[in-house]
Amino acid sequence: MKSLFKVTLLATTMAVALNAPLTFAAETATKDAAAAATDSKAAFKNDDQKSAYALGASLGRYMDNSLKEQEKLGIKLDKEQLIAGVQDAFADKSKLSDQEIEQTLQAFETRVKTAAQEKMEKDAKENETKGKAFRDAFAKEKGVKTSSTGLLYQVEKEGTGVAPTDSDTVVVNYKGTLIDGKEFDNSYTRGEPLSFRLDGVIPGWTEGLKNIKKGGKIKLVIPPELAYGKNGVPGIPANSTLVFNVELLDIKPAPKADAAPEAAAGDKAADASKK
Repeated sequence: MKSLFKVTLLATTMAVALNAPLTFAAETATKDAAAAATDSKAAFKNDDQKSAYALGASLGRYMDNSLKEQEKLGIKLDKEQLIAGVQDAFADKSKLSDQEIEQTLQAFETRVKTAAQEKMEKDAKENETKGKAFRDAFAKEKGVKTSSTGLLYQVEKEGTGVAPTDSDTVVVNYKGTLIDGKEFDNSYTRGEPLSFRLDGVIPGWTEGLKNIKKGGKIKLVIPPELAYGKNGVPGIPANSTLVFNVELLDIKPAPKADAAPEAAAGDKAADASKK
C-alpha cells in the first residue's frame, strides 16, 4: 500500500536534495575550511558514509525549521517521537499501520491548514489596523498628498519632461519596505534597475509614478487595496501597507498606433533583445 507517509518522505527528501544543501552550505561557509576538511576525513571512512550523513543532517535541519514554523501556528510536535518514527521505519518496526499513518497525517494536514488560515486572518486584521495608523501619521508630514484612491505620495524631486502614461515602459530603481521598516525588495542591492510597462504593476505604482517625470524621485505609501490586498504574496503579509522609494530613470513611450508595421516589429525585436 502506498501510504501518505511514503509520499511525504519522498517529497521531503526531494526538497532537501534540491534546496537544503545550498542553505546548509551558505550557513557554514564562514567556518575554517581546512579544519572542516580534517574533521570530515576523521569522521567518515568513505564518500558513501559522508553523503549519508550529509543527507541526514540536511533532513534534520529541514525538519527542525518546519517544526519551528508549525510552533508559530500553535502546533508543537514532539521531536523525540519524530526521531523514534524515523528509526522505527528504518527498522521496519512501525507502531502504526500504513492506514493509521495516512489517516493521522491527513488529520495533521487539516490542523496545519486551519491554524495557518486563522493566523493569516488574525495578521490581516492587525496589519489593516497598523497600516491605517501609519498612513494617517504619514499624511501629516510635509509635502505629502493623498489621492482620491487613498494613495499617499511625497515628491522628493519632480524630474523633467513629461510624466509617463499607462502604455509607457518605465525604468526605475526602488526600495520597498513594510511599515516596520522590513525590506522585501531592493533594485539597488541587486545592481539592476527594473523595467516594466506602467499599467502592468500594482495600482499604487501605476498611479503614483504619474506624479513625477524622468529623473524624478517619489515616496509612495500604498494601502493594501492598491497593492496585494487580503491575499498578500511571499514576503508581504495580507493587508500590508507598502512603502516604496522610487527613482524614475527613464520613460520609453509605447509605439504609436499608426506606426508602420515594419517599425513596430523592429521596436519589439529591440525590446526583446534587452531582456
